[in-house]
Amino acid sequence: MFFASFNMIIPELPEFITKLGGADYKGLIISLFTLTAMLSRPFSGKLADRLGRKPVIIFGGIVCLISSLFYPALTTLYGFFILRLCHGFSTGFSPTGISTYVSDIIPPNRRGEAMGLIGTAGALGMACGPAIGGLVANRLSLNWMFYLSSFFALVSVMLVLSIRETLVERQSISWALFKIQKRDLFEPRVMVPCLVMVLAAFAYGAVYTLMPDFGKHLGIQNKGLLFAFLTVASLLVRLVAGKVSDRYGRVPVLKISVTLITISMLIIGLADKNWMLMAGVSLYGLAQGSASPTMLAWATDLSHEVHRGRGIASLYISMEMGIGLGAFFTGVVYANSHENFILCFGLCALLSMAALIILFIRKSD
Repeated sequence: MFFASFNMIIPELPEFITKLGGADYKGLIISLFTLTAMLSRPFSGKLADRLGRKPVIIFGGIVCLISSLFYPALTTLYGFFILRLCHGFSTGFSPTGISTYVSDIIPPNRRGEAMGLIGTAGALGMACGPAIGGLVANRLSLNWMFYLSSFFALVSVMLVLSIRETLVERQSISWALFKIQKRDLFEPRVMVPCLVMVLAAFAYGAVYTLMPDFGKHLGIQNKGLLFAFLTVASLLVRLVAGKVSDRYGRVPVLKISVTLITISMLIIGLADKNWMLMAGVSLYGLAQGSASPTMLAWATDLSHEVHRGRGIASLYISMEMGIGLGAFFTGVVYANSHENFILCFGLCALLSMAALIILFIRKSD
């Protein structure tokens, strides 16, 4: 419900910002949202470890609820930018709290399976949300879409209210909890998973930035078709990959997943026909769908029980950093020239290969 809430409005926001006079600033729709999501991770990780998992999840849901309600009231471009920054706090908090909560209630030998299930739920929300939002926007109005987004966030909050808190030693809320020190920024125990995540997530940023133009270049008119292939492939493998990592280990599964990311980037970069591009995107969906929950489970394994929220937040920061860098640098290299697609995805393949080397020189956990 949470992931469907904020993803529901994304496809319609370019039209919305255009009506506000910001047609030249569409790139800020995602980047502003991602910026505050990344900056808020150290806070959400610390609060999850000190205040509790539930408050962190609920805060993210409430931010999502209020933000969606305010979009219809916007009349200025600057107001839109401020609201996107505020809305980003929702994903900086709720996913951190959810992942930490799940790691508390699931035995370690089934942690990969659980993270795969959470990832599947998130992917379903990301897939269904835009479809529902687009339908409501077309049949009713953009305002009704925003109200429905807010309602979905409300339901997610109500569901969390019904579960018990898992953090045993909780602190009372105080200003000291909001003071971030150097040790709160990163969990050293998860250094290797974070490094692998940054290098592998670079490809994610590239795919989501360049796929619409690449598909159009090869004659695929429906831009959503490629993302549908990616999402379906990712959904198919998440639960299986999680269970396999529980049985055979995180690193062996990641070696295979990151190898497939490297191969998929080469296929996409060399694609000169529709079927080849779709095959590459589908393979990437399988690879990304297996790598994501496995890295999350691995980071949870390595984190100290007292600082589990900080460990998970560190991994999410690395993910957002990798996606942001991938989107930015491949956008610069692409420079609206189709001949540069091979350079962009070749760079992704090289960085994925670097992640693979790290996995091979690092012994399994």
